[in-house]
Formats: sequence, structure tokens, C-alpha cells
Amino acid sequence: MANVETKLPYKVADISLAEWGRKEIELAEKEMPGLMALRRKYGPQKPLKGARIAGCLHMTIQTAVLIETLTELGAEVQWSSCNKFSTQDHAAAAIAATGVPVYAWKGETDEEYDWCIEQTLIFPDGQPLN
Repeated sequence: MANVETKLPYKVADISLAEWGRKEIELAEKEMPGLMALRRKYGPQKPLKGARIAGCLHMTIQTAVLIETLTELGAEVQWSSCNKFSTQDHAAAAIAATGVPVYAWKGETDEEYDWCIEQTLIFPDGQPLN
């Protein structure tokens, strides 16, 4: 994992897609009442404070809602996609724009895909996920 030494804060296809992604996330939140209820009920208590979560799941708008729920519950989150062709670039950009490290874009090469996953495994302070 030598590539992690030069860790970027995020790597997405186009950060300028963040505004479009944000609009889609806001729409999706209305269709995901379970996660929104968790935010309302447990958000103020931050039950995941101290948790470092490395996610590797399709980087879609729905996943963005999950990521924002985890962060609202107090977790430190980093993300890569589990499929090099399933990333919705506007979703990745919207999450990266919030300061969450995201390493995902549609059409990654095999080498880029491996690099993205490596980036999620070590946090900026050098600490591993827990």
C-alpha cells in the first residue's frame, strides 16, 4: 500500500458535478425514511463517534444518503466503489464536496480501482479503520 503515502483528500471524475449530486441526494432522502429517522433520533447523540468506517459499495445517490447518515451519527467515513462501472459521478462529487474522502469515478481501470480501495483503508492520520 505504498500509494497511500501520497493520499489525496478525494479523487472523483469532476467535482463540479457536486451541485447536481446534492439536488439528487435531497430528493433521495425523501425516499429513504428509515435512514432519515435514524438521523433524527440518534444524530444529536453521535453514537458512532470514534468509529472509522471504510466503505466499498456502489457510489450512488442512495449510498450518498447512507454515507451522510453515518457521518451525522458521528462516524469518520471514507469511500470507494465496489464496481468500477457503477459509480454515479455526481454522487461521488457531492460527497467529496462535504469533506468526506471519496475515491470513485465511473470507468476506472483495474489499477485505478485497486488504488481507490487502498485509499479507503488508511485514514489521513495514519490510523486504520476500526
